[in-house]
Amino acid sequence: MTTTLFTNARVHAPGSPTSFVVSEGRFAWVGSSAGPGADSTVDLGGAFVTPAFVDAHVHTTATGLMLTGLDLHGCASLREALDRVERVARSSGGRPILGTGWDESGWPEGRPPTAAELDRASYGSVVYLARADVHGAVASSALLALCSIDSLPGNEGDGLVRLDAHHVVRRVALDSLRPSQILEAQRAALTEAARLGIGCVHEMSGPDVAGEADLVSLLSIGSSEEPAVDVVAYWGSLGDTDTPARLGIRGAGGDLFCDGSIGSYTAAFSAPYADDASRSGELRYGADEVASHIEACVAAGLQTGFHVIGDRAVETVLDAFDMVAERAGLPAVLAGRHRLEHVEAASPESVARMARLGLVASVQPAFDAEWGGPGGMYDARLGAERTAGLNPYAAFARAGVVMAFGADAPVTPLDPWGGVRAAVHHRTPANAVSPRAAFLAATRGGRRAAGDDEGGAIAVGAEATFAVWDATPLPPRPTDERIAGWSTDAGWSEAGLPDVTKTPDCVRTVVRGRTVWAA
Repeated sequence: MTTTLFTNARVHAPGSPTSFVVSEGRFAWVGSSAGPGADSTVDLGGAFVTPAFVDAHVHTTATGLMLTGLDLHGCASLREALDRVERVARSSGGRPILGTGWDESGWPEGRPPTAAELDRASYGSVVYLARADVHGAVASSALLALCSIDSLPGNEGDGLVRLDAHHVVRRVALDSLRPSQILEAQRAALTEAARLGIGCVHEMSGPDVAGEADLVSLLSIGSSEEPAVDVVAYWGSLGDTDTPARLGIRGAGGDLFCDGSIGSYTAAFSAPYADDASRSGELRYGADEVASHIEACVAAGLQTGFHVIGDRAVETVLDAFDMVAERAGLPAVLAGRHRLEHVEAASPESVARMARLGLVASVQPAFDAEWGGPGGMYDARLGAERTAGLNPYAAFARAGVVMAFGADAPVTPLDPWGGVRAAVHHRTPANAVSPRAAFLAATRGGRRAAGDDEGGAIAVGAEATFAVWDATPLPPRPTDERIAGWSTDAGWSEAGLPDVTKTPDCVRTVVRGRTVWAA
């Protein structure tokens, strides 16, 4: 058994320790004295140490493809997007072109590319370009010729696909990649996560997302020869408990799509969209279907998770959980610690129901930073009143609902400090949370969402997964000095967090005692 003593640090843990010992992947000692003897010593030079982040909602392969290929985030116009496609096509050698990140809502043209425009820009290549929310895409004629989508919902014409048609086109596009390309993309995404101080990602897979072969490839990464960020995997397919059990993964859920996205007009709302009264979104499953899936997962000992954004989708899934609680008993539901992914349009009544059912809110603060606030995409789609009720993080915190932060990368980039910042500086101030609450949701919240109540802390016996930062923590200062006088909350004595308006540099990421990133 080897031990390593890390010294000369400022540790974000009760008592503000300065040293700790790691042995067999766990914290064996934490304190501020010279420390016990160890096989080796690492002087951290006064750096700031925290539990590593957990990104609770990631699509690893798509994120890696964005990092290594065509990224359309930030394109100011349709013309700019087509220019990027053409630049990639010139060097692609005729290989398929996969990209993501376009958002026509801010373009002067006000529309996505057509198949004909992609054909010209790509010189006739197979092209798949996912919208920023990844709930719609445009495809070139060469790709559409490989797909049978004429009768499927969501085939909008001119190369634009949503709903079931999009799932088919995405599947065919991903199948055009070689296994080595997929593995390269996965490694790139996990390396980027480690570089950002993320020690664990929750992969949201499924037949409509990337497929089983993709997930098996991802789970193969992370051996004794190839240390990597931990992956907690979910498989979202209604009624399928066999695949998660066979693969030995955490849950039969995650991105199990009960509705779509606000940007694509497919998130299911009880009232029409403000800018298109003919639409109110698409509810994919009814409460009875969802309840049957939950019951099958409860019987199999699997965690469920459901993609729900609009209020109609949220309430449908909550109705299903209530049905299961009535039939199987509330303790059976509580034991599963089931998840709602995104859960953007949760009313106060829905938040209370989530708390009673013990559901986790797996949320993405960067969504609000990107699309919230006056004049944002949410405002255009839903109007100011409904926009102000989206992403109610403060309400979740008050109700005792566990929050786990993620990026939904590649929808928004891997950026854990950015997520903390977005939750603290919510575009609707009443929905904001404190820096400490946001940091806990970005670290320990993800652990709890995956059924781990011990991880996400620097404490004796806990898993030694941590990040080292070039940052100066602020002094611990409670928001109310009266509370500090009597509170037994250890948080009052922890080294404070850095200024969340800035992003500190990560200089080391350690996962279960093994360094997976060093600057």
